[in-house]
Amino acid sequence: MQTLEVSLTDYLKTHFGFDQFKGEQEKVINNLLEGKDTFVIMPTGGGKSLCYQLPALMCDGTAIIVSPLIALMKNQVDSIRGISSQDGVAHFYNSSLNKTEARQVKQDVADGITKLLYVAPESLTKEENVEFLKSIKISFFAIDEAHCISEWGHDFRPEYRRLRTIIESIDRVPIIALTATATPKVQEDIQKNLGMIDAKVYKSSFNRHNLYYEVRPKKDVKKEIIKFVKQNEGKSGIIYCLSRKKVEEIAEFLQVNGIKALPYHAGLDSASRAKNQDMFLMEEADVIVATIAFGMGIDKPDVRYVIHHDIPKSLESYYQETGRAGRDGGEGLCVAFYSYKDIEKLEKFLHGKPVAELEVGLQLIFEMVSYAETAVCRRKQLLNYFGEKYIDEDCSEKGMCDNCSNPKEKFEGKEDVELLLNTILSLNEVFKAKYIANFIAGFVSSEIKSFGHDSHKMFGKGKAEGKDNKYWEAVIRQSIVGGMIIKEIENYGILKVTLQGKEFLNSPQSFHLVKPHDYSDVDDGDGIIPQRSSGATDEVLFSILKDLRKSIAKQKGFPPFVIFQDPSLEDMSTRYPITIEELTTISGVGQGKAEKFGKEFIEVIDKYVKENDIERPMDMVVKSVVNKSGLKVFVVQSIDRKIDLEDIAISKGISLDDVINELEMIVHSGTKLNLDYYINEIIDESDQEEVFEYFMEADSDSIEEAMAEFDNAFSEHEMRLLRLKFFSNVAN
Repeated sequence: MQTLEVSLTDYLKTHFGFDQFKGEQEKVINNLLEGKDTFVIMPTGGGKSLCYQLPALMCDGTAIIVSPLIALMKNQVDSIRGISSQDGVAHFYNSSLNKTEARQVKQDVADGITKLLYVAPESLTKEENVEFLKSIKISFFAIDEAHCISEWGHDFRPEYRRLRTIIESIDRVPIIALTATATPKVQEDIQKNLGMIDAKVYKSSFNRHNLYYEVRPKKDVKKEIIKFVKQNEGKSGIIYCLSRKKVEEIAEFLQVNGIKALPYHAGLDSASRAKNQDMFLMEEADVIVATIAFGMGIDKPDVRYVIHHDIPKSLESYYQETGRAGRDGGEGLCVAFYSYKDIEKLEKFLHGKPVAELEVGLQLIFEMVSYAETAVCRRKQLLNYFGEKYIDEDCSEKGMCDNCSNPKEKFEGKEDVELLLNTILSLNEVFKAKYIANFIAGFVSSEIKSFGHDSHKMFGKGKAEGKDNKYWEAVIRQSIVGGMIIKEIENYGILKVTLQGKEFLNSPQSFHLVKPHDYSDVDDGDGIIPQRSSGATDEVLFSILKDLRKSIAKQKGFPPFVIFQDPSLEDMSTRYPITIEELTTISGVGQGKAEKFGKEFIEVIDKYVKENDIERPMDMVVKSVVNKSGLKVFVVQSIDRKIDLEDIAISKGISLDDVINELEMIVHSGTKLNLDYYINEIIDESDQEEVFEYFMEADSDSIEEAMAEFDNAFSEHEMRLLRLKFFSNVAN
């Protein structure tokens, strides 16, 4: 392709200003310049793009770069133009161009000015574009983000499957395929599909030494995120969510808590996306909250943390997204929040998919669960997934993952590993991890029944207290990392015993195991008020606040529960709010109630905290976003228009019970509602007065006690409405 009269390093210095290549860049470029097919697997930040940019600038003709995202193309074209005196040196050719712009691109290519032409795979399927490319001199084809070819890759694009045929119809020039993530299975898939089985493969280590990996239980996740972001104030970070709705919600939540955060997802118009991306790159915003649409090819070197609000669909996605942290070699914190409920949601997304796609999806989710729940070194588990044996033990020495910084106690697992290997062999090495774990634990799944394996002599051999299928999945994971078993590449996920595993069976050695993490008790991650564990409440303060409530109630002339209910006092005695703003984050305390009754309570708490030298939770102030639920707004507007509650229920397709529930939430947060128009129609005013008098004297606001007091003369709905009117008039 090219005769080198000067050294490659000279070209590198001339075009890019660098004195030396990174890693295997030089070998990759030489191989391509020799006209050979080249396959590059290099992690994010490793310098993949230079592997085709430099040879493109050196060679005769135009290099065609196939890239999946318009934003990615624009980013790369801008960077190449930045090192050249001619703008025409690099172009992208896609659907975003108007006719005049498209003509200019073709002219520059035809005139030999353009050295790199970026195209989307969809553009290559158009006959007119193929004919145009046949008419020009092409130096080579570069397939960027090549994992998009594989169904096992994290970003599969069907149109990538047609590339080989199209490229051959244009010109059989050398091909360089590049990806930042590829398991052995994906690697084989890419090479087969592009007809590059004989290509020279350059695979860099996937280990990112500077990244710290941590998985936390998904409990009070919004509060945890606020706490983390405020601890890393002024640093750039990305927060990934699976849905657009959650992106908007988290971005707004961060904003009301004084954090410069912006949303990014495919539902925003392109101008808003570009603006938000630029503000993040220009450091006008500290945090981008995004779906996976954000980040591909975004070269911001100083992202200091990546948070996953939701667990991604695959370990490849996770690796790709965490790889956007610390690209400059500096600090990179990667925190994922995990709940098995999220996994169930991911599995639901697969319902109705073709069988092959379903199989692939479930296997990828299983790998993600394995990573999240493992108690062994996360780095070791991650690299093993990409077919790399982790030898450099700097993770455990420096505590660069949560499992290495807080190691779990190990126990002797020789007999369990023996049983596992013998089981796999006795079932002829044709089953996946989930099946084997269920089989050993004696769990009769429909699949096990269909094979008749519930009567197999080995079935349930590992069944014991504390050794369920989750336990055996952990043994399988650790045996894979330990080299005893592998997952077959051709039929991915099927377990095979390795030569090392067979040697172990012939002469069993000590094998240490650790128990997996248990994430079964986590919530859905949407609460911002911590769940109180028993004993967390400061009983002394609780008693003081109850006395204060009683004394204020006496002055005001109404029952104590009208001021603050017991759960609110318990929460105050756990979290010690000392400002009105902090008081509004307490369970059952809205802005109105805090302003009406809060002053004396926060003064008492502040005094108590100082006198007893109490260290308050540092993350106390977490403002919640004002409830903008459509139902709440609709109900309030309907009440203002004096619409019957039954009609409100019918128009929203809900029950009267649901409407009253919503009304109770509105009133308890401190909003005053006038329901007289409705209540006066169904209950005599004299009866209303009797109930009011009862609640004024009562020790509690219990509906059951109130109904019993009046011998069930009122229905439950009527009594709840009367209590609502009482609260609205007296407390608000």
